[in-house]
Amino acid sequence: MGEESLKKRRGVDKGREDRQSIQSHEPQTMNLQKQVGLVSGICMIVGTIIGSGIFVSPKSVLANVEAVGPCLIVWAACGVLATLGALCFAELGTMITKSGGEYPYLMEAFGPIPAFLFSWTSLLVTKPSSFAIICLSFAEYASAPFYPGCDPPQVVIKCLAAAAIVVITIVNSLSVKLGSYLQNFLTAAKMIIVTIIIVSGIVLLAQGKTENFKDSFKDSKISVSSISLAFYNGLWAYDGWNQLNYITEELKNPYRNLPLSIIIGIPLVTVCYVLINISYFTVMTSTELLQSQAVAVTFGDRVLYPASWIVPLFVVFSTLGSANGTCFTAGRLVYVAGREGHMLKVLSYISVKRLTPAPAIIFYGAIAIIYIIPGDIDTLINYFSFAVWIFYGLTVLGLIVMRFTRKNLQRPIKIPIIIPVIVTLISIVLVLAPIISAPELAYLYCTLFILSGLIVYALFVHLKFDWPQKISDPITMHLQMLLEVVPEEEVTE
Repeated sequence: MGEESLKKRRGVDKGREDRQSIQSHEPQTMNLQKQVGLVSGICMIVGTIIGSGIFVSPKSVLANVEAVGPCLIVWAACGVLATLGALCFAELGTMITKSGGEYPYLMEAFGPIPAFLFSWTSLLVTKPSSFAIICLSFAEYASAPFYPGCDPPQVVIKCLAAAAIVVITIVNSLSVKLGSYLQNFLTAAKMIIVTIIIVSGIVLLAQGKTENFKDSFKDSKISVSSISLAFYNGLWAYDGWNQLNYITEELKNPYRNLPLSIIIGIPLVTVCYVLINISYFTVMTSTELLQSQAVAVTFGDRVLYPASWIVPLFVVFSTLGSANGTCFTAGRLVYVAGREGHMLKVLSYISVKRLTPAPAIIFYGAIAIIYIIPGDIDTLINYFSFAVWIFYGLTVLGLIVMRFTRKNLQRPIKIPIIIPVIVTLISIVLVLAPIISAPELAYLYCTLFILSGLIVYALFVHLKFDWPQKISDPITMHLQMLLEVVPEEEVTE
């Protein structure tokens, strides 16, 4: 019995050694790492949303409604809409735990064609144009102190914006943690200026500076088109509410941290935006605010002098934080599109040392620089807003569709069906309102560009014409060596 027991034990030990030997030679795959926690998630949302918008959009919102009362209501309503939209994305993000934002959701709900059109439009229009708008805003505020009494030269603004894009692209290509730490620092910096403006406004209100709030609905211009256009401008300041869905694969415990980051982050931004606008109106009448070239700078000159230089400095931090958050998340969209075969395969490669989607981030930064060269902020915002709300509405509609077509999917978060219905209807209004009230050729060009993606899809995805891949293979090989990147499924010892 003793010998038999010993043989059995040796057999067990040998089996264990064999398994360990096999495991030691099992391939390890290169994957994005889960390095973004709850605090970083909240900072990503707050930091991406609060950028240049709150320092630019108050003037545009007020110009459409022409009174203080409706203006404040629009700002609060935009925050509610952003929160409802983010809750829809929270259900989608915990139901389909893939990075890439709207892309995997449209793929599940409607198939590859709408998903491809989204990635086509996002990669070449909405995401890089948003990055360009934010960096141009940064450049205007950063260069303004050096050109007192006149507008900075356009070449200076564009060079500064391009430099900002290059630096942010490099930082996010080098390290996920470095990008997160930079985001946390810039978010803290921008919250300082937000706090300064809010506290100053509260102090002024306590001192009785309330005359600009009397008859706050008098002479207001209320119509469907004016409200819609006011929402358009207000929602530009809130854009970024869905950014965390682009990095779901890198979130620690996404079922908990994704909805918590949304529930904490977006209402915090909404409260800040309403209080900031109240602060502006404590020192400026509606007419004065509309005549101001830079609302926050005018506020600083009147309230913080001689320390008014603090405002443009921290606005620069704010815009940089928004640009960094946009780059961090949008690079993942490029990465996912490359992984799905809807873009060049090299864009889905991951840095061996850094574990970042470096080729995707660099590609994104390069396209943004192209938009800076001929573009101006107003034109880019028109392009961006029109295109982005088409796909926001389509994605939320996909949530409604999957309630009936994909009942088997696990839904850790399940919101009332009325919420996505409301968001879808509002999206339709937001897309149609600017076309009806202020038609421009830019909307036609944008629509034609989106539809041109059908041709690209038919040729290179559906029919699988491979000549672009043959041309790109030598380039891919050299990029792999230069950037030290490999495919996600590449085997490493």
